[in-house]
Amino acid sequence: MPRYPRDMIGHGPTPPAPDWPGGARTAVQIVLNYEEGGENNVLHGDPASEAFLSEIAGAEPWPGQRHWNMESLYEYGARAGFWRLHRLLGHLPVTVYGVATALARSPEQVAAMKAAGWEIASHGLRWIEYRDMPEDEERAQMAEAVRLHAEVTGARPRGWYTGRCSDNTVRLAAEEGGFAYVADSYADDLPYWIRTGARDQLVVPYTLDANDMNFAAGKFGDPSEFERYLIDTFDMLHAEGGRMMSVGLHCRLAGRPGRALALKRFLDHVARAEGVWMATRERVADHWAATHPPAPRDRPSEMDRAAFVAAFGGVFEHSPWIAERAFDLELGPAHDRAEGLWNALARIFRTATEAERLGVLAAHPDLAGKLAAAKRLTAESTSEQASAGLDALTDAERAQLNALNDAYQARFGFPFIVAVRDHDKAGILAAFERRLTQDGEAEFAEACVQVERIARLRLAERLP
Repeated sequence: MPRYPRDMIGHGPTPPAPDWPGGARTAVQIVLNYEEGGENNVLHGDPASEAFLSEIAGAEPWPGQRHWNMESLYEYGARAGFWRLHRLLGHLPVTVYGVATALARSPEQVAAMKAAGWEIASHGLRWIEYRDMPEDEERAQMAEAVRLHAEVTGARPRGWYTGRCSDNTVRLAAEEGGFAYVADSYADDLPYWIRTGARDQLVVPYTLDANDMNFAAGKFGDPSEFERYLIDTFDMLHAEGGRMMSVGLHCRLAGRPGRALALKRFLDHVARAEGVWMATRERVADHWAATHPPAPRDRPSEMDRAAFVAAFGGVFEHSPWIAERAFDLELGPAHDRAEGLWNALARIFRTATEAERLGVLAAHPDLAGKLAAAKRLTAESTSEQASAGLDALTDAERAQLNALNDAYQARFGFPFIVAVRDHDKAGILAAFERRLTQDGEAEFAEACVQVERIARLRLAERLP
C-alpha cells in the first residue's frame, strides 16, 4: 500500500487558539545560535575547514588546512559578537542553540547565558553536516551531545536543534525521549505534534527566513532590509493573532555592530506593541503541551486494510468496495482528516463504472419509506433522516413523501437522494419537486453529487 509520510495539512485552515499567557496575541521568541568553536576545523579532527555561514562570499572548504580568515570570523562571534548581543538581549528571554563542543570551549559565555536566565538548548555535538552520517553514528553523537551539554551547563537540554540535519534527525531526537521539543522544522507558525513509534513528540518549528543567516546567503545586504523584514513579519503575525514568531541570530552575524543596531530597532518596535509574549522556546513548548496535549484519534492512513474498511466501508451507503479501493491509494496525514479521506473515497466513486455508481445510488433508502418504518435503516441514515424531522412526519406528510418517492423511482430507476442534514422538511420537498422535472442524465449527476455530500457529512462526525 503506498503511503506518503509528509504532512501537507498541519493545523489546517483554522489553527487552534494557542491561548498564550496573559491573553497575548503573539509569542515572540529569539534564538541565539552558539556555534563558534564547534565548526569544521582540522583542529577538531575534520578533513577540511568550515565554509558555511560567514562573511566570505563563495567560501569553500580547505582540505587538510586551517582557514585563518574563516577561523577569525567565527572567533569574532565568540569574542565580540556574543557580548554585544548579550548586552542587547540580556533583559529578554532568549533560547541559545548551543553546540556542545562550542559551549565546552566557552565557559565564560556559558556563565553569562545562565546569569541572564536564558534557556540553553542543544544544537548538536558539532556544527557540521549530518546528512550523510550513518544513523548509528548520528545517534551516538546525539547521546554524547546531551552528556557533554549537561556536564558543561549543569543540566541536560530540553530542546534539540541540529540545523544541518539528516533524514533521521527528528526521529532520533524523538526516540531519545528526553526532549520537550524538537526544532528541526520550518513547517508552521505554531507548534505541532508528530507521532514517532509509540511516542508523541512536540515540534516547535524554527525559521530560516527571519534569520540573520540571510546576510551570509546574500539575501540581506543592508541591515535595514533585515530590520524591515523582521518588522513586517511581526506585524503580519500580530495582525492575524494566535501565532508565534521566531527570530534566528548568530553571534558572528547579528553580533556585528551595524546589524545589532537593526536588531535593536526591531526589538523597540515589538516593545511598543501590545499583547506580545516574549518567551523562550522551552516555555512555548511547555505551554503548548499543557494547552494542546496530544489527543489520540483515528488515523486512517495508519490502519490496516481490515480496520480501514470496517471503519469507513459504510460511508458510501452499503458500498464497502469504495473503501477497499481507496485503501490502495497513496494515503498520508492529509487523509487523516475528514476532507482528505472524503477526497480519497470520492475519487474511487467518481472513477467507478456507471453501473457501479448506479449500484451505490440504489443502495440508498427512500426518504421516510418502508425501511424507515420497519426500523431497518443503517445507523447513519436513521440519524440523518431524524435530523430533518423525517422520523416525526404527520400522516399527510408521509403520504406526500411516499407519492414523491414512487414517482421519482418510476422516472429514474433509483431512490431520491439528498443530503438531508443540509435541509429541513420544506427544503427536501422543494428539491423533490424540482428534481422530478430534470432529464435522466442531469438527475443521475445530481444524485451522485448528493451521495458525495452525504459521505462528507458522515466523515465530519468522525474525523477533524
